[in-house]
Amino acid sequence: MIVLDEVYDAFVRRLVEATRSLEVGPAEYPSTSVGPVIDKAAFEKVREYIAIGQEEAREALAVDVAELALQGFFVGPHIYADVAADSRIAQEEVFGPVLAVIRAKNLNEAFRIANSTDYALTGGFYSRSPANLDRARREMIVGNLYLNRTITGAIVGRQPFGGFKMSGIGSKAGGPDYLLQFVVPRTITENTMRRGFAPEA
Repeated sequence: MIVLDEVYDAFVRRLVEATRSLEVGPAEYPSTSVGPVIDKAAFEKVREYIAIGQEEAREALAVDVAELALQGFFVGPHIYADVAADSRIAQEEVFGPVLAVIRAKNLNEAFRIANSTDYALTGGFYSRSPANLDRARREMIVGNLYLNRTITGAIVGRQPFGGFKMSGIGSKAGGPDYLLQFVVPRTITENTMRRGFAPEA
């Protein structure tokens, strides 16, 4: 998450308090906002990034979910503030509830930071300024860009989902040509021009 300097400190305070209100629990419970990660390997990978975050930045929030340890691979939300734009938790994909919050001096720097990663799957941009929204449309390099809304919940057939750079290439999931990736294409070529003499039977 990249936040402009003029609102950064107040934003982080509010973000931490809002995140504290998220319920961590089994995915089948309607009240759950943060479910478990998929397996032990994913759990251990996310824990590695938490350790990296503790070394690289200031831990603004670490939700303890030890009481859920016997129910699955749960990781409580973690927020890291004052994250350097070139740090690992800012540059690598973390598939778990770990958030790096980066300070940008201005909008130019914010776009530069956003486009500096090797990944380009999904991006979101919030602004009340139509001019800034237009800049985001032109300048943010992502496969799916969401303006003034959450960055999850793409609708099949309306918002095909997929990125580029190290986040993939080619047809987007939910798009009209996506199913073609699951068939084996064949090419058959025949020369229809007769050559030479064909004797009668």
